[in-house]
Parts: sequence; structure tokens; C-alpha cells
Amino acid sequence: MSIFWFITTLLLLHFCTPGVGVVHSIVNGKVSIPHSHPYMVYIRDTQTHSACGGFLVREDFVMTAAHCKKDNLRVYLGVDDTNRLPEGIEAVAIPHPDFANKQGHDDIMLLKLKTIATLNKNVKTIGLPKTKGEAIPSNCMAMGWGWKEYTHTSPSNVLREVNLTLIQNCDTSDLICTEGESGPSQGDFGGPLICGNVPHGIGSYYINKGATGIMMYSKISHYLPWIHEIMNVHELWKSKLDAFNISDIRVCMIVKMSTP
Repeated sequence: MSIFWFITTLLLLHFCTPGVGVVHSIVNGKVSIPHSHPYMVYIRDTQTHSACGGFLVREDFVMTAAHCKKDNLRVYLGVDDTNRLPEGIEAVAIPHPDFANKQGHDDIMLLKLKTIATLNKNVKTIGLPKTKGEAIPSNCMAMGWGWKEYTHTSPSNVLREVNLTLIQNCDTSDLICTEGESGPSQGDFGGPLICGNVPHGIGSYYINKGATGIMMYSKISHYLPWIHEIMNVHELWKSKLDAFNISDIRVCMIVKMSTP
């Protein structure tokens, strides 16, 4: 047997062995049309360069996974190609208070933007589920800039997406899941699972199971009371007032004083 066929045989054995080579990634997806998901947010730590996904839920709030919390996070809006990033926005991380780095528990976080997002055709918000018991359509989509190969670090510089189907018997009070060899990967966690044009899940973690895998998502509707509590504390008008430059106030005073 030639060395070529020997190596080929070893590779086939490796990839066909159950539970081996089935690394969580958007492998079987496709490249998204540029800016077709304007709510998508690229999140990166400026020191370690580790990345996560997220999505804009209000002009001043991004939603993502709590395990994506880092010390030097920057949020990038309106991104298509990560090789051409816009200026990043600093954010204050607000993870769920019960999150303790345990898989499947309270892996949700809000990022309060220090600079309010300017909405345009490439930057838009996406609405959340309306009620805690809201029914979730089974046909969904995940997207992100994460790994696109099974066997090694291979982040995509452009946004990719994949169609997925919910597993009904996996649904719990705070988790939903999809099954297969496709789905979110390293770099995609924190991104949304869109079902019926609504984000119902947040990519959290992956479980190998034989030749396939199960991807777990934090169920957003379960956390609506906490989400609304945090966002109501930080009302948007307060953020806009904070962003109002002191120089603008001085200009207003000068104009008023000079008016007869």
C-alpha cells in the first residue's frame, strides 16, 4: 500500500469514528448575503482576540451569552467582513446573576453600550419574544463568524448561516436545542437562534452524541422578566441624556444669554 493510501485510510477512519471529528461549527452552512442580518453583532476581546456573536435588541443593548464575558470587550455593529471592522464600542457587561460558568444554566448576558448605536440599513435592532410561554417555530436559523472546519481553528471572516430544526423532546423551561453536524461553533456562541424571524435562543454549548451533536441554546423567553428589569433600569432616554455633550449645553446657554 502506498503512503498516500495509507494516510487517506487513517483520515477516513478518524472522521468516520462516532464522536470524533464532530466539532461544533457552521460547516454545512452558507455565506450570508452582506448585511442581510443587520442586528448581528461581532464581539471581541481586544487583548485575547477571542470572539463571540451577539445581537442588537435596543439602540443601547446587545444580547449574548454570559460565558462570553471578558475584561476588554468591544462591540462591532454593521459588520460583514471581520477583516474590515468599524470602530468598536465599549460596553458594560451585565451577565445573569445566577450564571456560574455551569453548562445549561442562565447563560445569558446584556451588554450596555457606552455609545448609542446609530441605526441605518446595516445596523438594526431585532425584537424579542413577547411572552414567557410563547410558542417557538421548529424551523430556525443560526449565524456567526465562528469556525467553519471540523478539525482546527478556522474562523470565518464573513458572516455565515445555516438552517436548523428544533428537537422538541429537548425543550426545557430554560433551554432549547438543535441536533446535527451543523450549527454554532467557537466564535458563534452568544449569537441568536432565529425562529420565525424572532430570536428565541442564544448559542450556549455543544454536546457530542455519537455521529451527531446537540447544540444547546438559552431560551430567551424564560428570561424576559430579568431582561425587562435590566433594560427598564437603563431607559433609553437616560442613555441619550448621558450622551448629550456638555459643550452642547454651553452652546445652548450662550445662545440663550445672547438672545434679546
